[in-house]
Amino acid sequence: MVIRNQLGVPSSFALLPAIDLRGGHVVRLAEGDFGRETIYGHDPAAVARSFAAAGARWIHVVDLDGARDGARRQTEVVARIVEAAGPGVACEVAGGLRDDAAVASVLDAGAARAVIGTAALRDPDFAERLVARFGEERIGIALDVRDGLAVGQGWVTGAAGVPVEDALAALADRGARTFIVTAIDRDGLLGGPDLELLGRMVRLGRGEIIASAGVSSLEDIAAVRSIGCVGAIVGRAIYEGRLDLAEAVRLTS
Repeated sequence: MVIRNQLGVPSSFALLPAIDLRGGHVVRLAEGDFGRETIYGHDPAAVARSFAAAGARWIHVVDLDGARDGARRQTEVVARIVEAAGPGVACEVAGGLRDDAAVASVLDAGAARAVIGTAALRDPDFAERLVARFGEERIGIALDVRDGLAVGQGWVTGAAGVPVEDALAALADRGARTFIVTAIDRDGLLGGPDLELLGRMVRLGRGEIIASAGVSSLEDIAAVRSIGCVGAIVGRAIYEGRLDLAEAVRLTS
């Protein structure tokens, strides 16, 4: 028998509060646009500690400078976040992880999972090599989606992409299991998740789907889980007080 929590979803569901980093600050972007940035804090480690105190079991950390530049830019800040979160909280880290050494350094620093995106789309063999080396549970794939296409450098309007179903299938064929699916046009806007997109990804049956972008309420969390997502990333809704993280964790535990 599956034990369900107060939201009516299986208790294995993971809520991942997000810490997006730019210039050492905690920020959120609207639709991935670096020109539409809101700063929410100046001490990322303190934010990580607050998430841990609220009961979070995972934290989603993104080095936005690294993502844009194609190389890690906030290594020390990320390491402080992982340390501040403590041993009871798993951190997944994304942004600028474009080669084996960068991924290895993040995992060696204590991250539970490294998330690759642009590099995996450009070279699925890269993802296969990482999964073989570190294990499927420690490598996540970020699929940033615009107009049905998984795009590298998702913040660049008009960036080339491939049908997201094809991208997910190709990477699943190479051993990837965990996919963070982001509807770019909903990212940071608090307008609700793209349930149609997420549902399509779940129905492929090729991996575990973590919902990203637009999740801003308990109802949104329940909705993404009800269609089969294994987790949800939440950012701006927490920082702006629309979602109480401790309550959300309690209701999804």
